[in-house]
Amino acid sequence: MSLIRFNAIKESNNRLVIAIEENGRRSDSFGTNVFNEKRMLQYLTKDALASVKNAISSGSKIDRKIADQVAEAMKGWAISMGATHYTHWFQPLTGATAEKHDAFFDLLSDGTALEKFGGGQLVQQEPDASSFPSGGIRNTFEARGYTAWDPTSPAFIYGTTLCIPTIFVSYTGEALDNKAPLLRALSAVDEAATAVARYFDKNVSKVNATLGWEQEYFLIDKSLAQARPDIVLTGRTLVGNSAAKGQQLDDHYFGVIPSRVLSFMSDLEQECTKLGIPVKTRHNEVAPNQFELAPVFEEANLAVDHNLLLMDVMDKVADKHSFKILFHEKPFAGINGSGKHNNWSLATDTGVNLLSPGSTPMKNLQFLTFFINTIKAVDRYEELLRSSIASASNDHRLGANEAPPAIFSVFVGSQLSRVLDELEGVSKGKLSPQEKTELKLNVVGKIPEILLDNTDRNRTSPFAFTGNKFEMRGVGAKTNSAKPMTILNTIVAKQLQEFKKEVDVLIDKKDLKKDEAIFNILREYIKTSKRIRFDGDGYSQDWENEAKKRKLSNNKNTPDALQVLISKESIALFKATKVMSEIEIGARYQVELDTYILNLQIEGRVYSELVYGYIIPSAIAYQNKLITNVSGLKDIYGAAHKNFSVGQLSMIEEIGEELTELKKMTDAMTNARKKANGLSDSKKKSKAYCNEVKPYFDKIRKHSDALEKLIDDQLWPLIKYRELLFIK
Repeated sequence: MSLIRFNAIKESNNRLVIAIEENGRRSDSFGTNVFNEKRMLQYLTKDALASVKNAISSGSKIDRKIADQVAEAMKGWAISMGATHYTHWFQPLTGATAEKHDAFFDLLSDGTALEKFGGGQLVQQEPDASSFPSGGIRNTFEARGYTAWDPTSPAFIYGTTLCIPTIFVSYTGEALDNKAPLLRALSAVDEAATAVARYFDKNVSKVNATLGWEQEYFLIDKSLAQARPDIVLTGRTLVGNSAAKGQQLDDHYFGVIPSRVLSFMSDLEQECTKLGIPVKTRHNEVAPNQFELAPVFEEANLAVDHNLLLMDVMDKVADKHSFKILFHEKPFAGINGSGKHNNWSLATDTGVNLLSPGSTPMKNLQFLTFFINTIKAVDRYEELLRSSIASASNDHRLGANEAPPAIFSVFVGSQLSRVLDELEGVSKGKLSPQEKTELKLNVVGKIPEILLDNTDRNRTSPFAFTGNKFEMRGVGAKTNSAKPMTILNTIVAKQLQEFKKEVDVLIDKKDLKKDEAIFNILREYIKTSKRIRFDGDGYSQDWENEAKKRKLSNNKNTPDALQVLISKESIALFKATKVMSEIEIGARYQVELDTYILNLQIEGRVYSELVYGYIIPSAIAYQNKLITNVSGLKDIYGAAHKNFSVGQLSMIEEIGEELTELKKMTDAMTNARKKANGLSDSKKKSKAYCNEVKPYFDKIRKHSDALEKLIDDQLWPLIKYRELLFIK
């Protein structure tokens, strides 16, 4: 065993970790580090509190004098909590968060020091925008960008810093982040859904999109992870044989949580509780060393912020427990990857979940309206929705081991499908009293009973209805949920806008009653969106063939998936809903392509480093050891040595063959990478990396893994799967 492997494993096995569960009730400390409504009641004047609440509920602007009051209150509270600095906390197009800390400290002209934080610092800052991805919106010499306070997501204290959630825009006003488009999409779906919801309840004045994410992740020992250059630099294992025991016994799923992991989870939950992140569920996932954490559902913008904050907190808490946390969608070959299932719904300010059936036919008609419109939106924009989960890392995950395929479809279950089929058969135009009664009581009225015992599930479906929400399963574990949530809420907003127009036309021009008009439109939507509904095996070749007949997209890689972003239909959609301008769309397309290229470029370089710096030297060393053994046998036994060295000679030859192919594939990959790097057009470059460079990765891995099986365990230089995947 190599010295680096021995020391890493020794450090892991000798570490004593004691699991300590939190004492007391978590509810008592929930949100203690958050400037939430409870804190605002304590620190703000009545006028300031009303202004902030109005900004949260209706998007109204906060007067500068009020902003000064809020800033002073925030500062006083933050300093009382031990904060020394503040930062605008934002989401650049890197996919992560960013922050620049400034102290609550300033000097007056006479040299007197004081703690200072005013409305100007609260509402807006000017960080350097030149080094963040902009997709061509800003040049390097045009560094100015602005962060602006988002009052809908409360400020919080993390460590000794007051963090203020903000949007990030360029000097010319274009969004340079993921939050600004999300807020616009949420505003669009609020307006459109409220207008439709008022068909059923005139008291509805606001609709919030809600989100409940399920964060999957892997934990491995930090010392072992640091001994793997591929994990350190790419977040995944580029080479490595599957362990003899993986997930085949299904014994890890929902199993007893290892005490060391439980200690990590307990500390994590304590930190989350203080930060107002409502984490609720924890459990072992399917693969060894894989776990899941899920919260109580929240308003979508806040949920996205909480998820990004959570990932940062998880990383820091894991480090304290000598773990390395992996959010890569496929860190290990041969076992399940990690997703971040996005559970989405719509909720009114009257307390109604619009995707949950009710106790009356009218409430169920409301449910069907939003249910069918969502299906129709996904049918129309399925390719765009697929683009929102595209990344180099998620490409490894989609289509296997319980991850959905690249083909988008909607699963509703056999029982709801029968309801839709019955509705499809409803006669067009005015309904007779008998038809109305039959429809409302025998079809619509029975939906709650149908769903009560509906246990249908489909883990291969990208977009599944699960009782009172839709679950988008394809989102990758490290993806910022703002991206898929922006697309989903935008397409639903657009669909609801068109639905209302069509219903109003039937009421005004065809003299139909409201219920009749709604049934007529829903009937047509059921027919025209039928191709997107699929309840079978999403992995089967039969479905792939059927999906092709239905003209559903099947973009299996990121460069293909991203093309739809800049299509005329997508640009028209974002313009119509005021979510993004053509410049902002083009910028995101460019950033996503560049990110894809850079990720594969880094992986290619790491492959070369592993092959030439680790694998080939170890293989040659072991080959020389075998050759020395054969030579010794020859010295002792002469010509008869062949009787004793047949196995060694065969292994020498096999190692030589694998070495030759490994070097050949690595050199070919390097040449393909250099050729791709010479291309200036990002589209062509991404295609070259996808089609000419990436295919060599699996070939290199194949020969490396073959050598791992042949070489003496003590000489193999990399930590193996059996050591990485089973926490002691």
